[in-house]
Amino acid sequence: MQPWIGFLVFLFPFLSLITPSGIGFSSLVFVLAVLCVPRRAWAAIRPHWVEVRWVVAAFAFYFLLALACVLLRPEASWGYLDKPSRMFLGFSAMMLVVLGRPSRTSLWWGVIAGAIAALPFIAYQKLVLEIYRPGGWLNPITFGDISLCLGLVSLAAAIDFRHSTRKAILPALGALAGLAATLLSGTRGGWIALVLAAILFLTYARLLRSRRVRLLLIGSFALFASTFFIPAFGVQERVGQGVHDVQTWLDGGSALSNVGIRLELWKGARTIIAEHPMFGLDPLSVRAELRKLAEQGRIQDVVLPFEHLHNDLLQAQASGGIFGLLAYLGILGAPFAFFARAAGRGGSQSSPQFTPALAGMLVVLSYFGFGLTEVIFWSLKGSMFYVLMVALLMGFCLTAKEMENIVENKRGQ
Repeated sequence: MQPWIGFLVFLFPFLSLITPSGIGFSSLVFVLAVLCVPRRAWAAIRPHWVEVRWVVAAFAFYFLLALACVLLRPEASWGYLDKPSRMFLGFSAMMLVVLGRPSRTSLWWGVIAGAIAALPFIAYQKLVLEIYRPGGWLNPITFGDISLCLGLVSLAAAIDFRHSTRKAILPALGALAGLAATLLSGTRGGWIALVLAAILFLTYARLLRSRRVRLLLIGSFALFASTFFIPAFGVQERVGQGVHDVQTWLDGGSALSNVGIRLELWKGARTIIAEHPMFGLDPLSVRAELRKLAEQGRIQDVVLPFEHLHNDLLQAQASGGIFGLLAYLGILGAPFAFFARAAGRGGSQSSPQFTPALAGMLVVLSYFGFGLTEVIFWSLKGSMFYVLMVALLMGFCLTAKEMENIVENKRGQ
C-alpha cells in the first residue's frame, strides 16, 4: 500500500491547479481508498485519537451546524450539506497516511511540482492570451491563494532538504513559482497571508539553524518585496489602486471598485450581524437584507450582484450567528493548535515533526489571511484544498511522532 498511497499524496497538490478537477478527484480517491480497508484504517488512527479528536470535532461541528440549518430553516436546501460533508470526509487522507506510512517527500515533491507547473499555465494566460486577471481553471483569487499556499509549503519543505545543495534547489524553485503565480493572478488578499507567514517564520527563527534554509527564506521574501519596484508585475499599480479606492470610499464617493465594494459589503454585514446576532440568516436571506439596506440608502447598491460578503469571519457570523462564527474559528483554530503542539514538541528543526507541523501552521495562517478580504471557504475547491492539506500534514506529524517514539524506545533498551 505504501507506494500507492504515496503516489496519491503526490497527485493531490500536483493536480490542484493545472487540472479542472484534480482537487475533487483526490478527495474522492482518498475516501474510496479508506472504504476499501475501513477496519485497518480505524485501527491505525485509534492510538492517535486523543491528539486528533478536537480537530475532528471541529469539522464535525461545522457539518452538524449545516445539518441543523437544513432541518430548521425551510428556505435551506440539502445542497448546503455538500461542502461540510466533503470537508469532514477529507480526514480520510489523514487515516491513509497513518495506515500506509508513505514518505512525506511524496507530498513535498507534489507541492513543488504543482507550484512549478502552475506558473507557466497562468503566465500563458496573462502574457499570451492577455487576460488581465488570469485564474486557470479557478477564479483568479482562489488560484492566487492556492498558488501562494504551495509556495509557502515549498519553503517549509526546504527544511527536510537542508543537507543537500542539489535537492534544496527544488523547494526554492517551488517557492518562487508559487509567489510568482500569485503575483500574476493579481490577488492582493494573499499579501496579508505573506505577512502572517513572515511572522511565523520569525517566531521559529531560533529553531531554523540551517544556513541554507535561512538564506532561502530571506531571499524569497526579499524577491517578493522587490516586485513592488518592477512595473511589469503590476504590484505598484494594485497597491496604488487600493489606496485610492479606500480614500474615495472614506470621502463618501462611489464604492464601485474592488476595495470599495468590500467596504460596503462589510458595512452591511455589521448591520445584519447586529440585528441577528445569535443564529444569523441563511446566505439567500443575507443577500435579501443587503438589498433592503441598499433600497433604504444605508449602503450603496454596488453590493447587489455579489453572492457573499468577501470576509470569512463576517460571512460565518452573518449566516450562522455565534454558532457560525464558532464553527469557522474551530476549523482554523483546532488544526493550528495541533500543529503548534507538534512543532513545539521537538524543539528543533531536526525533530521529525517540525517540518510538517510548520507547513500545517502556514496553511492555516494563510487561509485566515485569505479570509480577511475573501470568503475562501465559499469555493468548494478552495475548501477541499485546505482540509486535504491539513489532513495530510496531520497524518505526517503523527507518523513522525511514532517513528520518534520507536527510536527513543530502542535507545532506552
